[in-house]
Amino acid sequence: MKYEANTPEQYIALLPEERRAAVAMLYETIRKNLPEGFAETMAYGMIAFVVPHSLYPAGYHVNPAEPLPFISIASQKNYIALYHMGLYMNPELLEWFKARYAEEVSGRLDMGKSCIRFKKAAAIPYPLIGELSRSITAAEYIAVYERSR
Repeated sequence: MKYEANTPEQYIALLPEERRAAVAMLYETIRKNLPEGFAETMAYGMIAFVVPHSLYPAGYHVNPAEPLPFISIASQKNYIALYHMGLYMNPELLEWFKARYAEEVSGRLDMGKSCIRFKKAAAIPYPLIGELSRSITAAEYIAVYERSR
């Protein structure tokens, strides 16, 4: 679902009450744990954390006018989504995350290439998401991004 918001706070305020607290906590968890160099913004109708043009002037190859996307949060119709491009591009990070998720969360990991879907807000492993957010610096992410292209 797409919400018309200009800031993460506006986005969270527009969410249904049953999702608001979970998305706010997910947002704060990522925000507090991201290494320096990433910037917070709104992109594609979602809360986004990006590598800004000041750090990576080339921008996103799909549209160089946009900053390089890293993590996004969205409230979709049937789930809360966390999009983490580092998982998509870094097989070692993906394997680490899958193993840690299995250790910490009962139930199956519902995941696409970069999308982790949480159908139950109570099942979001905030400490693990914090650890995932800390796991790659902006410089490391840029290097992985460039190698993947």
